[in-house]
Amino acid sequence: MKERTDAELVRRARDGDGEAFGVLVERYQRAAYSVAVAITGRHQDAEDVAQEAFIVALERLEDCRNPSRFAGWFLTTVRNRARNLIRRERLRAASQIPPSTPSDERGPAARSAQAELRERLRQALDGVSEVQREIVLLHDLEGWKHKEIADRLGIPSGTVRSHLHFARKALRAELSDWKDHEEAV
Repeated sequence: MKERTDAELVRRARDGDGEAFGVLVERYQRAAYSVAVAITGRHQDAEDVAQEAFIVALERLEDCRNPSRFAGWFLTTVRNRARNLIRRERLRAASQIPPSTPSDERGPAARSAQAELRERLRQALDGVSEVQREIVLLHDLEGWKHKEIADRLGIPSGTVRSHLHFARKALRAELSDWKDHEEAV
């Protein structure tokens, strides 16, 4: 069976086909989460942002002027929602939610090392630009190709490669002492 295009799915969803919108949700769920976590830095916030962005996208589907470019339009919605969340949190000056501890059977030392690594990765990702975070997460975590990222973000493929190169270089530099730390533990 031929995979339906974004344009076809958007048109069908506009006509009230809930299944078509469901396919779009499945198709872009992980990308939405990756973009949101790149901005918010927190798992729960990223999940909330992604879910809210899908609701907004469904309500405003008529605003998507070019259905074949749904992904770019939608990921812009995700970015805007994530930035709005960060602004709201700053205005509220609420305390940051502590990172959740995994609920598996590993011992306290392993959980502590994983939590420390997760925090180091988060800090390292905070050290690169927002677009570099998005590209690294979409490419390395989600497995997107350079061209897919370029199309979705509306930037040249060469720029994606450049951002990815410099982001990885910065992350390697930031995390270079982790291997020594891991061997000492």
